[in-house]
Amino acid sequence: MNVVVLRGRLSRPAEPRDLPSGEPVIQLEITIPRPGEKSETAPIVWHNPPSRAYNLDVGQEVMVLGRVRRRFFRSGGSTQSRTEVVAEEVVTARQARKVENLIDRACAMVDGSLPVEPDDQDQVIEAR
Repeated sequence: MNVVVLRGRLSRPAEPRDLPSGEPVIQLEITIPRPGEKSETAPIVWHNPPSRAYNLDVGQEVMVLGRVRRRFFRSGGSTQSRTEVVAEEVVTARQARKVENLIDRACAMVDGSLPVEPDDQDQVIEAR
């Protein structure tokens, strides 16, 4: 099972781009505070985002429901990797009802009452 829920603030502007396939994606980065410790950042990628996603801005607090993915790509003649969260849904934290629905969906995925759909494009990475 691969379910992630994050809450944090957008630490840079949303970066829209199109994949070679023509599919639109938005790249986000959120900073997650950890009381008494350094904050952590997480890269987020959101495939086929709704139009409201293009209005997300730095400093907004958001909740993200998604999954962790490690992808490999060629850059500068070598193979590189990136671990990121693939978002299924992103909502601003001030939208209480949408946040509650997001958490309910995550819980349903964890307890098995809502199936977690695998992405055919993802590679399975085994820990060594």
